[in-house]
Amino acid sequence: MSSFQMAEDLCKADTIKLRNRHIGKSCQLFYKGAPLKIVRGQGQYMYDEEGTRYLDCINNVAHVGHCHPRVVAAGCRQMATLATNNRFLHDELVRCAQRIADKTPGDLSVCFFVNSGSEANDLAMRLARAATQQRDIITLDHAYHGHLISTMEISPYKFNQPNGDPKPAYVHVAPPPDTYRGRYTSRKHSDDELAQLYASEVDEIIAKIKAEGRGVAAFIAESLQSCGGQIIPPKQYLGNVYKAVREAGGLVIADEVQVGFGRVGTHFWAFEQQNVIPDIVTMAKPIGNGYPVGIVITTPAIADAFASSGISYFNTYGGNPVSCAIVNAVLDVIEGEGLQDNALKVGHHLIEQSKMFAYDFDLVGDVRGSGLFLGIELIRNHETLEPATDEATFVVNRMKDLHHILVSQDGPNNNVIKLKPPMVFNIENADEFLLAFRECLNTLKAMEQKSSEVTGQTTIVCTKSEAKILKTSEVLIKGV
Repeated sequence: MSSFQMAEDLCKADTIKLRNRHIGKSCQLFYKGAPLKIVRGQGQYMYDEEGTRYLDCINNVAHVGHCHPRVVAAGCRQMATLATNNRFLHDELVRCAQRIADKTPGDLSVCFFVNSGSEANDLAMRLARAATQQRDIITLDHAYHGHLISTMEISPYKFNQPNGDPKPAYVHVAPPPDTYRGRYTSRKHSDDELAQLYASEVDEIIAKIKAEGRGVAAFIAESLQSCGGQIIPPKQYLGNVYKAVREAGGLVIADEVQVGFGRVGTHFWAFEQQNVIPDIVTMAKPIGNGYPVGIVITTPAIADAFASSGISYFNTYGGNPVSCAIVNAVLDVIEGEGLQDNALKVGHHLIEQSKMFAYDFDLVGDVRGSGLFLGIELIRNHETLEPATDEATFVVNRMKDLHHILVSQDGPNNNVIKLKPPMVFNIENADEFLLAFRECLNTLKAMEQKSSEVTGQTTIVCTKSEAKILKTSEVLIKGV
């Protein structure tokens, strides 16, 4: 076969066989029971090997839409001209840094380029430790900040799993500001009280660190927590926490990987919703529309403190010309196509209409979000807030299999339906999701009624996911 000829596509079964043979078993797929083979993407849609179209509500990585022509053209053009490391002068790099700085408030103006969000958060901690000469990091429970050893150590989402490595002594975990099922809830406290109560948990950690004769290097948090279940903090929370950390001599790091670049609709950065300015901001995959790139932006003072350590920093391909050309194109698309305004308009419609489900379905406990960042928490009991995890799994699979819509589930109890679609998601897409989601809830409601009607040794023919929900003594599993 000529080197210019494309290899024939494998059938799905052969793809699975090769994956099982050569890809590590810890590398998980979406929809493990019936994985999708996606061969093409365009805008907010993905297509499998049979040409079936799926509405993508998962891929925040394809920020301006899969295979956006302007982004693809910029990458191809630069790749055909020069692809090298960042230790040569290049205009794409400095223009990219200038544009990111222009969009970031305060004194945040010095950029470091890396390849991923994991590298960005690792470097952010190095910057904080160099500037403060301290080591201790405060993070939030259920947080995820990357897959490097250093970032796994500040990610309870990972280290709290069975067989996870123990938390290092210099890492301190504060409860996330979950006002629905957290330690303090909106059922008992006002928004101002919630902000203060959750911030006081960080105050206690700071006091403990000081009592042990150490100082704080940094507090790190996603501005809106994603893996924790799409958590929207109460107003003033970040302001209270940032003030306490800075008074203790520490720095504050905003992880904007999942929620930056206009996704929240109201602002370009999610932290701006709380009227705060971090000391360090990290960003990654969405700004490259899926191409490997990450950026850390900080103040000149912090960057100078890092430089004065005497250890030079370089990242061979972080900030390479191709990545930077793509970032510049993504910024052009966000601005030129009004995608932040689109997120505000479509997100408002999506969130408000999703809240209507709670009037018809007891299963819907809470709907929260901002822009195109949405979580729908499913519960079995409105008093105990018992999580409806099996029901959430059923919804995810039914949305894929019947409606060809891709959503995911997350949160500490895996009962939150998450939506983080490409920013080109439109009103018609939102209505398609809403109609399909209502059908899933109606199906679950009918299944619950069926379950309450059967007794004894009644046999129900159902799928595996239905069997977990139907509370009968005997089921016959369909081969589905």
